[in-house]
Amino acid sequence: MRVLVTGGTGHSGSYIIPELVAAGHEVTGLARSDRAAAAVSALGAKVRRGDLQDLDGLKEAAADSDGVIHVAHRQDLLPSGGMDAVAAAELPIVLAYGEALAGTGKPLVAAGSIGSPGNGGNLGRPATEEDPALPAGDEHKGTLRARNVVEAAVVGLAERGVRSSVVRIPPIMHGTTDAGFLPALIAVARQKGFAGYPADGANRWGAVHVRDAASVFRLALEKGPAGRYWHAVQDGGIPFREIAEAIGSRLGLPAVSVPVDELMLPGYFGFLTAVATLDLPASSLITRRTLGWEPARPALLADLANGHYFPAG
Repeated sequence: MRVLVTGGTGHSGSYIIPELVAAGHEVTGLARSDRAAAAVSALGAKVRRGDLQDLDGLKEAAADSDGVIHVAHRQDLLPSGGMDAVAAAELPIVLAYGEALAGTGKPLVAAGSIGSPGNGGNLGRPATEEDPALPAGDEHKGTLRARNVVEAAVVGLAERGVRSSVVRIPPIMHGTTDAGFLPALIAVARQKGFAGYPADGANRWGAVHVRDAASVFRLALEKGPAGRYWHAVQDGGIPFREIAEAIGSRLGLPAVSVPVDELMLPGYFGFLTAVATLDLPASSLITRRTLGWEPARPALLADLANGHYFPAG
């Protein structure tokens, strides 16, 4: 297949492109700058110069492809507009893909959040692939739930003849190039002198190795039915306390409960406060059975034990 990938130089995209190339696909990566173009080329993909704000260009690129994997976001909008601005910018992008691919049966696979169906614990059970993204209203402005409109739009494109699906990502997508929540937690622990967890630390976070997550995107592209959610989840829900204890053990620091208080919690977790208390257990049974996915890389606690997150000195 001729596959267009957006966000190909990001944490997940830089593994998705090699995953596709190794499977024999002809990959084109969208690149806005010379630096991004060089990175896309180094991953084994062709380069298409373009910008997420050029909707006509995105439609043309999608129409020229046999399928699209979209993992790019306007992260530059976060400091000023938060998740609301990111979602507002992304929605026209996925709808543009829909216009280009409508009636073709071609695949569109987009990244989503494992929290979109449960909002951090409202389900009372692990989220499954059959749980839709919760609707977002005015009361959800400024929260992670604001982006659910994008996931719903992608899945909804199935009604227009697009083989669209969403790959939900857990809070931790670990690997040697991780730039997400896990390195942030380690950095906070170093700074504060202890590895903190909220309250009793019983809230659960899922995790997956980034290489295994990349294979879910590939499988969804190759054979995933339309209008579906997929869960790129290896560890379905590790108690936050166990994550903190693993970090503390590697750093030689104690794991300590942080009271869920309006001063104490942000005083420790900072920008992570909004997600630190979320309970996000999830199952990936349907993904494994339907797509034939089986994680092959180390699980989170084993990956923490191998040391690359904790370089000497």
